[in-house]
Amino acid sequence: MNGLNDESLIKYRDSCLAVIPARGGSQRIPQKNLKIFHGKPLIAYTIEAALKSNVFSSVVVSTDSYEIKDVAEEYGAEVPFIRSPELADDLTPVSLATLDALEKVDLEGKRYKFVAQLMANCPLRTSDDIRASFSHFLEKGADAQISVTRYGWLNPWWALKLDDDERLTPLFSEKQKERSQDLGGLFCPTGAVWWTKSESLIKERTFHVNGRTGWVIPWNRAVDIDEEDDWALAEALMA
Repeated sequence: MNGLNDESLIKYRDSCLAVIPARGGSQRIPQKNLKIFHGKPLIAYTIEAALKSNVFSSVVVSTDSYEIKDVAEEYGAEVPFIRSPELADDLTPVSLATLDALEKVDLEGKRYKFVAQLMANCPLRTSDDIRASFSHFLEKGADAQISVTRYGWLNPWWALKLDDDERLTPLFSEKQKERSQDLGGLFCPTGAVWWTKSESLIKERTFHVNGRTGWVIPWNRAVDIDEEDDWALAEALMA
């Protein structure tokens, strides 16, 4: 499947929900989701990509912040509830916030067959990426799919641990003597576009289920902004 055409979108659109989790209490970059990134609040890029993809019948922001709610609605998202504090701390898995949103907007569990979790700290992911990831999800037929990106010029097979005495220990000792061209690729999860079947999320309460598949997004659109260095990299790539 090379991508969704308009006919396919009409077929699936009514059964697709996008959830954008966006807490107000970011620690490493205060007010991260509202911070201005190339002229707009960071969260705006994710909302706009979701709406432009034309994949979803509803784009819902789950937040504990009334300020984020106002901005999200300004850019076209729905914010039908305020997330409870118990689901907005530093310890709760984000999948539970997405599950909470699904259950709140689909009380009878019959409206949405597919749910996408789009992290607001991934502003470089595009509407075309969302469409392509959904095509891949449908093609593979797994219960869940997460976006991943290939590790680049820093070869993870040669990773080393540095102890307090600055002694080095390889993580993959058997790979230390192999040539880079002989080593297979490794991939890192990114929060850009995660998909799940609604029934799987309700049952398992996570995207990390047996048989989940990965959809590969290019590294330059896969940046998760968690720290100031990530912000600087994303700004440079956007420029």
